[in-house]
Formats: sequence, C-alpha cells, structure tokens
Amino acid sequence: MVRVEAAGLNPSDFKNVLGKFPYTTVPRTPGRDFAGTVVAGPTDLVGREVWGSGRELGFTRDGSHAEYVALPAAGVAANPGNLSFAAAAACGVPYLTAWEAVERTGIHAGSTVVIIGLGAVGGAARALAAARGARVLVAVRRIEQAGELRARGIHTVVLGDDLAADVRTHFGDAAEVVFDTTGFWLPLAVPALAPGGRVAIIAAPADGHERVPVLDFYRRGATLVGVNSARHDTTTSAASLNALRGLFESGALPAPEGMVERPLLKAVETYRDLAAGATDKFVFVSEH
Repeated sequence: MVRVEAAGLNPSDFKNVLGKFPYTTVPRTPGRDFAGTVVAGPTDLVGREVWGSGRELGFTRDGSHAEYVALPAAGVAANPGNLSFAAAAACGVPYLTAWEAVERTGIHAGSTVVIIGLGAVGGAARALAAARGARVLVAVRRIEQAGELRARGIHTVVLGDDLAADVRTHFGDAAEVVFDTTGFWLPLAVPALAPGGRVAIIAAPADGHERVPVLDFYRRGATLVGVNSARHDTTTSAASLNALRGLFESGALPAPEGMVERPLLKAVETYRDLAAGATDKFVFVSEH
C-alpha cells in the first residue's frame, strides 16, 4: 500500500474515463502514474519513497488518482533521490513509452534521430536520446513552437512536405531513426529514413489508419516499431523505472519541467480541462 504524494495525469487516463478502452473493468479509480511512500507491505519497503506505473492501474485495478494505491510489491521502484514527488509522478507513462522507443530502435551514441512532436513523450524521448549521445532533430507543426524551441537551443524544423530535405540538410544525410509521436506523419517519415532505418510510432489518426509508401519503405529495408506502454504491467514497468532512476540521479537526464500541479480535490475539474483542449502536463498532489 502506497500513500500517493503525487500522481500524473495522462491522455490515456482521460480516454479511459471516457470509456475508450473496452478492457477496463468498472467501477474503477483511474490513474497509472504515481510517486509516494510505502505504508504497508514487506518490511524492507515500508517507509520507502517509491514511484510506479503499469497497465493494470486504473484499468483492471484501482489506480493512482486517490490518496492510496495498492499494487504488487514488485511493482514499485525506489524514487530518484534528486526528483520531487511531483517530478517523479510526471515521468511514468511518458518516460516509459520513450524508453521503450529508444531501446527498440537501438538509439546509441552518434545516432541521427528525428522526433516528430514534442509533447510529454517527445520531450522524454529527446532527453533519453541526448543522454545516449545521439544527434537529435525535433520536428513540430507550429512555427511559433519551433521558434520557442530554437530559442532554448533545441534543433527544430517545421513539419511540411519537405521533411526529408530538412533532415538531410541538418544531418548531411537521412536519419537512422524517426519517432512519430503524433501518428499523422508516417508517409513523410519514410522518405526521411536512411537505408535500414527505423520508425517508431505510438499513435494513429482517429480511424486507426494511415497510408504508407510501402515501395519506398521496403526498398530502404526499413523497420516499423509499434510502441504501446499499456503492454507493460507494474512489475515490468518497475524494472524500466529502476534504469531511469540511475539516469536521473547521475544527471544524464534532467528533471522534467513545466508540469502543472493541482490538488487531488480538483481532479474532476482537471479532467474537464483536458476535455476542453488543455495540453498541459498535469500532476495531482496530495494535501495530507
């Protein structure tokens, strides 16, 4: 049993409340990500500060948008010592998703990587790729956002029909990896790939379909990697969080920034803000 000090709010939590996931059992308290203190369980865990996430939470067992959450003892990992509860709770799904994408596409020192979209997952992927020594180019849709990112020293291009040309101009060649966090740019991602390149994708258009230039794809010997954080339960997520903890504590990964903290009592209001189009990374914080 963990006393929840902070809990992240993800798009999947919002969609879950709307009934978008047929495997959710109801009634159910939502919420996948959390950071807090173990108050009951194995003696060696009681009193420990931990973080966690997993596909069960909020879907087939009660989740983290509550004062307490219960889960398997193997489903928690020690919280990074240099992160606040709120910062740790903001990582969960975004960093676990990015971690899988980085691992499965084989990003390493010197890799040329394009990240399409810089939301919570895109930002985490950029940080992880940079921590591995990769060369990263971000592609976003809005000119204003591109300007803001460039002002922060982030190499950025504006998405358009000339994405492949922009990639070659920046890297001097095509990209080894393209991570499309939006689900809308797969047809333009393929021409930006080097031979043997990999495309990771975590989303899709509303109808679930996208046209792919298959001829170009197979001639490049490319690989398409589907990344779905809902495949991982709390125990497997804890193993990945342990690896991430080391990166945060070593300073290889910077602490997440920009999250908006809300008291748990404003949870319903915050869900409604998402329904109205808010794009902030919200974190519920305990008042106990």
